[in-house]
This record gives sequence, structure tokens and C-alpha cells, in this order.
Amino acid sequence: MKGRPLGLIGQIVAILLLTILIEFAISTLLYERASQFSVRDDEARRLAEHLVISRHLVEARPAGERPAMARDLTTDRYGLRWQQAVPKAPPIAPPLDGMRDQIIAWEPSLADTRLQVRLAAPGRSSVVTGALMLKDGSWLAFRTLEPVHGLNLATERVLLALIPAAALILLGSLLIGRVLSPLRALASAADRFGSGDERPVAEQGPADVARVIAAFNRMQARIHALIADRTQALFAVGHDFRTPLARLRLRADHVGDADAREAILSDIAEMEAMVGSLLAYLGGDDDPEEPVSTDIAILCATVIDDAADRGLDARYLGPVHLEALVRPVELKRALGNLVGNALHYGGNAVLTLANMGDELLITVEDDGPGLPEAMLARVLEPFVRVDSARPRDTVGFGLGLAIVARYAEREGGRIRLRNRAAGGLAAELALPRR
Repeated sequence: MKGRPLGLIGQIVAILLLTILIEFAISTLLYERASQFSVRDDEARRLAEHLVISRHLVEARPAGERPAMARDLTTDRYGLRWQQAVPKAPPIAPPLDGMRDQIIAWEPSLADTRLQVRLAAPGRSSVVTGALMLKDGSWLAFRTLEPVHGLNLATERVLLALIPAAALILLGSLLIGRVLSPLRALASAADRFGSGDERPVAEQGPADVARVIAAFNRMQARIHALIADRTQALFAVGHDFRTPLARLRLRADHVGDADAREAILSDIAEMEAMVGSLLAYLGGDDDPEEPVSTDIAILCATVIDDAADRGLDARYLGPVHLEALVRPVELKRALGNLVGNALHYGGNAVLTLANMGDELLITVEDDGPGLPEAMLARVLEPFVRVDSARPRDTVGFGLGLAIVARYAEREGGRIRLRNRAAGGLAAELALPRR
């Protein structure tokens, strides 16, 4: 996704990569230069001769005259400086042991002078510096006055140097991934929360991560307890409501006035529908139903046949058989709500089932007045009614479409309402094919 920053592991690996590449670049510049100097016999020979002559001439002078003698011995190629203390090495100056050995090989008399040879100011203007100890313990420091060019970075040496860097990156990535794996497990559990597939996360990893996981597990347990208590209370209330409603229905049968009896029974039916829809919506989180292989085509046809048996204008268009893994009770309830809305508000219902490959598309259409465009999304929210576009002679709390929307979200699908060009409303329920 464009513009999206790297994840935590990606950022840490990028930092490791940057530091290792910097270290690789610096070490390559330093030690490749040192290697190059170790094979320059002509440079070693000239420097050895100059150091031997300069050493004898400086040692032959009194201490007070030695600084001037060192300046006199400075040439266009080499600079000399006499001092009492050991010369301090530059901050970044790898030793040139190969070149030192070549100098001593040319002039063995320099072997007892504690000769030092280093590469100073590595880069485009690198120079050779060093020092040797005189017999009285003082030091004669030297340096080349011409910068050294032509650094040779052989491909084979670069590849050899990259091997440990790549190994370090791989090892670091594996270790970081192992340390952060509890966070990935926590993120996965957070995504599953509310889908009916919740389970405690193993409390492992670094102390801070383990504390976060423990807090998540406690929160998850508290929410489950609250949902369980709410569901139990809802079903208890629903049972208590249905008992007096059943008694009222029995007593209504003894009412002599036919119009009054029908009005009472209509009110009872509306109250039962309200209780049923409220329990279906609020009690759905604790639904123990598991997905099973179901013939969706037969289920859709059954919903339509039930409506047609009541003398309503309902039709089914689609395949005769279509197997899919769904929660059949919840799906049938959702389809019943969609078909019921179409029949109530549009006077007819056409249910179409289509296999789109990776998803199932169920469309319920009617020839009613449709909905205002601004309300197409709002009516999917709970307790929302549309007074201006549709009559209010409907039972329940306005939870029919909200139940469908929540079912679609739980299944990883979607519900969309749209007005048809020919008039009426179309409700499209898309479910992933499993």
C-alpha cells in the first residue's frame, strides 16, 4: 500500500542494515587501503632508505638541534618531525603491518626502533604516517606529503565482506521476529475478537509485551462475562414477556367483538415481533451456531416458498443447488428479514442467487418507492426508521436490516442497498465463499 510505513520488524531490520552497511563501507575503505600499501615494494624501499638516513643524522645531533635537522630532512615526498614523547596516532588510522614488514625487510636495522606505520585520513586524500624510536628514547615522526589515490576494491573481496553482513542481517531478523512474535499473536487475537473465535493469548515474550497480553486476556474475559450476563438477562426478560403475551392471546379468543379481538391479536403479534427482533439482535453475539456445509440455493428457495405459501408475490432466481459453508440459521433469518422488508414496503420480492467465484451474491429486489439516497446507509443502523419514504405500519424496533448488516460483518461479507433504475430497492448481500 502506497505511503504505508514499514512495520516494527521492517524498521528494525532497516536500521540493522544501515549500520552494517556503514561499518562495511568504513572497514572496506580502511583495510583495502592497508592491503594495497602492503604490496607496494617501491614505496616501502624509498621510505626505508629515507628513514635510515634521517635516523642516523638526527641521532648525531644534540637534542636542541634535532627539530631543525628534522625540518631540513623534510622533502617534497616525506615530512619529518622530532619529539620526545610517543606520537599520538590519528583517530582513524589502521596499521599497515604489511608495509611495515616490507620496510624492515629492506632495512633490518629498523627492526629495533618500534617502527609504526599507519594509514591516516582514509579517503581520497589518504597519507601514510608513522614513527620510529631513537636510541635515547625520543621519537622521529614521519608522513607522506602526497595523498595516495587509486583505491582498489576487488569484487571478490567485496563479496567476501558482504557474507558476514548478510549473515548478521538474517540472524538479527530471526531474533527480532522471535521476540516480537507475541505481538503478532496479540494482533491476530484482537482481529478475531467479536467473531466467535476468541481464545486467550499465551502470555510470553518480553516483560512489557507479556503484561500487555495479560491485560488483553483479562479485558477479553470481562467482556465475555458481560455479554454472557446480558444475554442471560435478555432471554429471561424475553421469557417473562412471552408468558403474559401467551395468556393475553388465550384471553383474546374469548372476546366477543370480532373487531376488538382482531385489534388485540394484532397488538400481541406486534409485541411478540418486537421481543423477537430485540432478542435476535442483542443476543446474537452469544450465538453458538457453527458454520456447516449448506445448500444455499435450497435455503433461498425455502424462504421464498414460505412467502409464496402465504399468498405473497415472491420469486426465486438462481441455481437449483449451490453448496457453501455458512451458519444456516443466521443466514435464513437475514434472508427472511430482507424478503420481509421487500414484501412489506414494495409489495413483491425477487431473490436472486449468483455464484461469483470467491463470493456468493444474494440480491433481493422489490418494486416499491425505494429510499432517499441519504438514508441508504443509515437504515442499516439499529433502531432507524424512515418515516418520509416508507409507512410506519411495521412491527419491531427497526432492527431487521441491522441484523442483516451485523451478520454480513460477522461473516466477512457486506450488505449494500441501492435504488433500482426501474424503481424499487435492491439489497445486495455478498458473502465470502468458504
